[in-house]
Amino acid sequence: MTGGASGIGLAAALRYCQMGLRVCIADRGSGRLADARAILESAAAKPGDVLAVETDVSDVEQLRRLESTVVGEFGGVDILMNNAGIGSSSSALGPADHWQRILDVNLWGVIHGCQVFIPGMLRRGRPGLVINTGSKQGITTPPGNPAYNVSKAGVKAYTEALQHELRNTPGAQIQAHLLIPGFVHTGINGLAKEKPAGAWSPAQLVDFMLERLAASDFYILCPDNDVSRELDERRILWAAGDIVENRPPLSRWDPKYRDAFAAFAKLRS
Repeated sequence: MTGGASGIGLAAALRYCQMGLRVCIADRGSGRLADARAILESAAAKPGDVLAVETDVSDVEQLRRLESTVVGEFGGVDILMNNAGIGSSSSALGPADHWQRILDVNLWGVIHGCQVFIPGMLRRGRPGLVINTGSKQGITTPPGNPAYNVSKAGVKAYTEALQHELRNTPGAQIQAHLLIPGFVHTGINGLAKEKPAGAWSPAQLVDFMLERLAASDFYILCPDNDVSRELDERRILWAAGDIVENRPPLSRWDPKYRDAFAAFAKLRS
């Protein structure tokens, strides 16, 4: 579990511990990891069922060391959750270092994680799951932070290709899934300590994720307290319509299309 010291990652790790699984969290910051480990150990069957390994997912060698540690301690991996993510500000023209860091963590962290861990998972020959955390911003790409949008659009495209390859690999029992959070109260949003009314808690999102995994959904499109699935679907369809209808890109945010989108959003698909 990368990005496991807080937010969605910690909530998922806690639920896995409560389910009786052995869990390894990876993140940056030894203090944060120690605090998270203490939380998980309180829910685990025994302290040895929890590992916490400081890891920068942008560095493939650190992920290789992580994989070696997990295999050495637990014997292998059955559930891989590539969840680490950051959201530094950006524009189309920079800053270049923000773009580099966001892509290194959000996109390359997922690619590295899959390429390092999945070969061993396949060799084990056991059923398994790969869950990559994307974002609705990687689908509708709203204005405001293009580097983040590009990174999450890349995660979507990569995970689609990964699932296609896995389901066409003889003997493979591993399924890939794209987790698409809604408005969630986590540190990546820079939110205040108190949860906004419109946001889900990380625990709510994890409950929904587990429900949809049980239903074998590939696209785990999460609603929240502000936006229903139906509205998400209309937004996604409108974004695709920019190409089909030859509208300007990001027309949803163009004043000339405000009324047209409002009417479209009220329709029932």
